[in-house]
Amino acid sequence: MSSKVKLKEAFDVDSKHGAFYTGGNIEWHQDILFCQTTSAVSLFNIENGVVTATVGEDNGEDADTIQTFTASSERIVTSHKSGLLKLWTRGGALQKVWKYIHKGPIARLVLNGEKLASGGSDGVIRLWDLQYQVCVLGLKECVGVINLVEFHPNKNILFGSGDDGKINAWDLDNKGQLYKTYNGHFSKVTSVAFHSDNKHFVSSSRDKVLILWNIEQNVAIRTVPVYEAIESVICLPNKFELPSLKISGKDEIFVASAGENAIIRIWDVTKSKEIYAQNNSFVSKSKEEGGLAIIKLLYNKDTNTLAVVSVDHNIILHDLKTFNCIKQFVGFSDEVLDLTHMGKNDSHVAVATNSQDIKLYENSTMNCQLLKGHTDIVLALKVSNANPNLLLSSAKDNTIRLWSLSLDGSVACVGIGMRHTGSVDTISFCNLTTNFAVSGSQDTCVKVWQIPQKLELNASLYCTHTEIAHQKGINCVVVSPNDKIIATASQDKTAKLWTDSLQLLGVLRGHRRGIWCIRFSPVDQVVLTSSTDCTIKLWSVTELNCLKTIEGHEASVHRAEFISNGLQILSAGADGLIKLFNLKTAECVQTLDQHEQRVWALAVKSDETGFITGGADSMLIKWKDVTEDRQMERTKKNEELVLQEQQLSNYIQNNQLLKALKLALRLERPLQVLRIVQNIIKQGESGLPETISILRNDQKEALLKCAIEWNTNSRNCQPAQLVLSILINELQGGDFRPVGLSSVLEGTLPYTERHFKRLTQLLQDLHFVKYTINCMQPHAKHSNV
Repeated sequence: MSSKVKLKEAFDVDSKHGAFYTGGNIEWHQDILFCQTTSAVSLFNIENGVVTATVGEDNGEDADTIQTFTASSERIVTSHKSGLLKLWTRGGALQKVWKYIHKGPIARLVLNGEKLASGGSDGVIRLWDLQYQVCVLGLKECVGVINLVEFHPNKNILFGSGDDGKINAWDLDNKGQLYKTYNGHFSKVTSVAFHSDNKHFVSSSRDKVLILWNIEQNVAIRTVPVYEAIESVICLPNKFELPSLKISGKDEIFVASAGENAIIRIWDVTKSKEIYAQNNSFVSKSKEEGGLAIIKLLYNKDTNTLAVVSVDHNIILHDLKTFNCIKQFVGFSDEVLDLTHMGKNDSHVAVATNSQDIKLYENSTMNCQLLKGHTDIVLALKVSNANPNLLLSSAKDNTIRLWSLSLDGSVACVGIGMRHTGSVDTISFCNLTTNFAVSGSQDTCVKVWQIPQKLELNASLYCTHTEIAHQKGINCVVVSPNDKIIATASQDKTAKLWTDSLQLLGVLRGHRRGIWCIRFSPVDQVVLTSSTDCTIKLWSVTELNCLKTIEGHEASVHRAEFISNGLQILSAGADGLIKLFNLKTAECVQTLDQHEQRVWALAVKSDETGFITGGADSMLIKWKDVTEDRQMERTKKNEELVLQEQQLSNYIQNNQLLKALKLALRLERPLQVLRIVQNIIKQGESGLPETISILRNDQKEALLKCAIEWNTNSRNCQPAQLVLSILINELQGGDFRPVGLSSVLEGTLPYTERHFKRLTQLLQDLHFVKYTINCMQPHAKHSNV
């Protein structure tokens, strides 16, 4: 049976999903989100959940950190820690660089055509001409750090505000003269939203009020108490729909606001009335943790979609008509601790990061939902083989949780186990059914949990067996394919085998350091273990002895999985490498190097057409099996090679030596090239220079390499020297100049000198023989007489 299994030969990157938003500014243009990272701006496509381009430098240690940025549909301007402003095209090409003259970092940037406004921490707003990169205005009426800079959408007026709560407006048509000062807030202004009538705007602040202003007046029209610190406010159209509510008005001004309560509210500010409040909060950080849950609102008129940016880098898209969450993306996931495929046909990927929330991604769109329930960092995830819609999770809160995925894509917690006294580092389902699960903890105990047949929300899981299994924390637990044996691996350097009732069957000793992972072979009575000692070991379940030790990693091997019906192993380690091993030969077939830091998690698809990895570099990388593609490429190349070989033979047979020479050079056949050159020489040495002169420069370079190779053999020195002589003449008089010419010629000199000495000696010997014969001729005549 195993002989029919096709072994994997190669995997390649299918897609990468890393941190595309780590805090700071974020803008929405068409279907692209422009998101700030440490030293670059990521262009994130909301349709497929993929970063289409990155503008800026790699996020390395020596990268020039971005303070803030602004963008239009075609270009991007970034300000940097080095004191520079940089203008980029949307494709990532750097167009212009110039130094900003603020005393301190830039806090805000805004772009309007050829005009760029920058607000610094020195209380000055500067207006720049992008065509000439010069500062044309310096506006100094603000106090403290500039928190707000906005151009009016239809009038040539610039709005700005500092720490004093005043909003200043400057008339740019009148040489930047102060137009109005709007004084109504008692805390710093966080945002302003301009109404489509071009006469009114709404401002928000952390003083828990919204204020409606008329641009022509500096007295507040309405002050709306909202009872929360507001971070962002946007104006909505006069006609729109909400759940069970249709809004239409001519003179009313509707705005959406969000802030510390993590709830979107919609207001009619002309009547100081709240007309809608979001039902479900997605609070990302509580007030006790000292953060504002929502930091920005974005509105797309074309799709009538509202985007919410939370303080922990989540981006949630809402349909304004139904106010349902359409999509959710995670801008920054921190360290990936574990992951697993979930759902029918691996439709979802569950990921545990340095967070108390589980991130559940749709595989096709990378749309994400957060599974909330644990109160501390989630450490391990496992999906049932018998029911891929059931997920187990364990965390540092000493609990395990059972989750169920419904047909509509929603997930609910249907079980909680709370008997451990330490963080639960590992969990596993049984394989044939969903009757029980096993967990291992830092309290050194293994527990068996009964899974109820009827699932209810937040039901308690019953622990049937408990055993103190190891002397140190348990890193991994797994159930055998027939559900009869449970295996555990610990930091105490041992692995142990147990019955399903936790009776000890045996101990596997041999690793020099702690064991991270243990897995049963799907077909044989064999288990593998991977350890901090950089090795993978195979053990006999019946004899409890080590069958084989596989080496290849240079650091801890965190994960290892059987694939190809137990004939191959995929492993991932702290060296950032993923390796594919053949079990029979213990040889490494392929090494995949795409992670920058240690790899903690590896999950293979159920059909083994690919796998996904995650690690300390916050990257999720999807890999696909390209074995068949590579084999087809090799077959195609072999077929083409056979055809070309036949064509070459036909050219030689038909005495089409020029075509034969070109084809032999392309096929890299030095011996055949030599024979073709010898045939050309037989037809007359004058034909060789003409033939070589017709060749392209790359063909001449290939011919030069062939001649150097022939030159090493004395039997082929004549055609080699003829070709070298012709090509050197080409060098002197033409455009032909191969790469690394000096080293190439230096390599030919020793052999050429040897041939010259040999031929000189041969010539001397011939002259001596001739002299001897001439001297012998008179004696011969005399003897005849």
